[in-house]
Amino acid sequence: MNTKSILAAIALALALPFIANAAECQGICSPLSADFSTIPRFIAGFLQVMVQVGLPVIALFMLIAGFKFVSAGGSSEGINKAKENFKWVIIGSIFILGAWVIANLIGNTVGSVIGTEINFS
Repeated sequence: MNTKSILAAIALALALPFIANAAECQGICSPLSADFSTIPRFIAGFLQVMVQVGLPVIALFMLIAGFKFVSAGGSSEGINKAKENFKWVIIGSIFILGAWVIANLIGNTVGSVIGTEINFS
């Protein structure tokens, strides 16, 4: 079996759920599920995915930064690179988690004012 036929089989296997879903739809259908039918729900879902993907990435890059500290072996250039890496890991984690916290605060405040609940967790 050559590479092209293997790739075609994989592409077909990945496309089958979408083909089956398209058969159920008549006319123009929304590609989003009902969970993301409004803008606040879409933002909540997007931020939830960002946090779920971002936390393991943050942990991985913290491990890499720690490995760089250990492997620097006392060289000032290696330690400076490790410090720089660690600094950017912390800044990135603040951005990812800060966006989620700010969205929760705004969503809960607006939800209490207008009387609807916007759940970002």
